Amino acid sequence: TLASLVHHSALKLSVRAGEDPSSAAEAARDDRVAGLVAALAFPERLARADGGSYLMVNGTRAGLGDASGLRGAPWLAVAVADRPVGAGHARVGLAAAVDEDVARGAAAALHAVGDEVHWADGDVVARSVERLGAVELAVRPLREPAPRLVREALLEGLRAEGFGLLRWSPEARALRQRLAFLRLHLGDPWPDVSDNALHARVDEWLEPELSRARRRADLARIDAGQALARLLPWSTGDAARLDELAPERITVPSGSRIRIDYDDPERPVLAVKLQEMFGLQESPEIAGVPVLVHLLSPAGRPAAVTADLASFWRDGYRAVRAELRGRYPKHPWPEDPAEAEPTRHTNARLRR
Repeated sequence: TLASLVHHSALKLSVRAGEDPSSAAEAARDDRVAGLVAALAFPERLARADGGSYLMVNGTRAGLGDASGLRGAPWLAVAVADRPVGAGHARVGLAAAVDEDVARGAAAALHAVGDEVHWADGDVVARSVERLGAVELAVRPLREPAPRLVREALLEGLRAEGFGLLRWSPEARALRQRLAFLRLHLGDPWPDVSDNALHARVDEWLEPELSRARRRADLARIDAGQALARLLPWSTGDAARLDELAPERITVPSGSRIRIDYDDPERPVLAVKLQEMFGLQESPEIAGVPVLVHLLSPAGRPAAVTADLASFWRDGYRAVRAELRGRYPKHPWPEDPAEAEPTRHTNARLRR
């Protein structure tokens, strides 16, 4: 059989390697025959030198022993290879050197020429590649890749590196967080804006900008907030209630409009100076969810955290007052904050 011929030819080569051949021409002819037979028998094991090892047509990487006389051959027809336990790649047992023409002829069924557009090294890479299976024979840059292939490569990049490749203004990030909050607590028709959900609906919210993009820099120019707004439930009319159900800011008793932090969709956070909340008994709610209030000192540092203002005024305020009144004497610290006037000003400003 062909496999027997391969083994016989390779064995002959291995035996002759330690002898002084009577005829150099005969030895060279035997080498060529052994290589051709091995190449025809195992075209998927044809291997080209690649750095310090060999890459087979089937994608397996293999190495030669240090004493092998085949080291330096540009192509090998591998008859026997194994993968030792714990080894990173296969080890060549029996092989013969061949030239590229033999490799091309023996593995002709695996020959292909085509355009390859992928996300690699942080950007779109477009190439025209001639291959024998996994072995690249020739590569040249592709100046005008098909838009469909470019779009697929950009999607590959978004899956690999995330939607942070887009341009996210603070308002855009806040919109995504507000939508995640509404989705969690109210469900439909508010959209799921998790990464997986956004990938599944990319045609609905990231077009036409995605199809116009050609490289990473183009993704960075896409306004993520403007794109996300396409997912708002316009058809049901609920989109108009976004600011009502998940407002960016709320008005506190002092009259200040304070931004809400939706970073944790389970519980939105209101960070506000303690004196601005005097007189408010019930904690604010958003879409029926009690807001976690971070009460700040006059310097803007956290003084207390509560979801129940009435309880804090009754049980927690006294300790905070005792600790901070001496540190911030210019600010009001009434004994009964539940009945005090809320303010964002100092005592001197209040007297004027």
